[in-house]
Amino acid sequence: MLKLILRRLVQMVLIMAVASLLLFAIFDTPEFKKRLAVQELGGFAVSALSEDSYQAWLSERGLDAPFYIRYANWIGSILQGDLGFSYEKNREVGPLLLDRLANTGILAFFVFALMIPLSLVLGVLAGMKEGSVQDRTISFISVFTTSIPEIATAILLTVVLSLGLGWLPAKSAMIRGFEFQQLILPVLTLVIYDFGYVARMTRASMAEVMTSQYIRTAILKGIPYRRVVMRHALRNAL
Repeated sequence: MLKLILRRLVQMVLIMAVASLLLFAIFDTPEFKKRLAVQELGGFAVSALSEDSYQAWLSERGLDAPFYIRYANWIGSILQGDLGFSYEKNREVGPLLLDRLANTGILAFFVFALMIPLSLVLGVLAGMKEGSVQDRTISFISVFTTSIPEIATAILLTVVLSLGLGWLPAKSAMIRGFEFQQLILPVLTLVIYDFGYVARMTRASMAEVMTSQYIRTAILKGIPYRRVVMRHALRNAL
């Protein structure tokens, strides 16, 4: 188990290193540097800059160095706990990242709090009677929802619930602080897309348990079906 965890951690670090290096290379373009200048100084100020002044601005920000040198410096800073400075957001990356992680944590909490019970209940109901109308209906809904990209689900929910019915705000920027109503659309989008995966896994596990010999024996002995499911099959399936 420890070896598996270490291997996964090494893979994660390598993926992050390759992805970050590619991003440094991709954004090492004059157009992107000009955009950073516009973001910080303003479009009019950048257009009024001479070439020497613009090169001085790049040198001051360290953007005149090749991307691999900036990447190496960035890695060294990260190892010292400094995540750098975002010129686009005009903030230190560390606090900015913590804010985003906190928002992600809030969203993930509500998604899992709703998705896990829903997925388990539907998966168990489908696996209890494999091949029945109940099973086929739940399986179809699970496959259908997971086959639609989140962006399409988000647009559909926004058009229907926000623009059409006016029940929910179309944006979730939380500009005026935390508002639970603004969290409903993002949560619904992720739950609708993701619950099908867990429901199908639960359904497969439940269906396998229901075909076990001890379950069949218990049913043939006359033990109530609900008791067999709740006390024996469900516990083993989960």
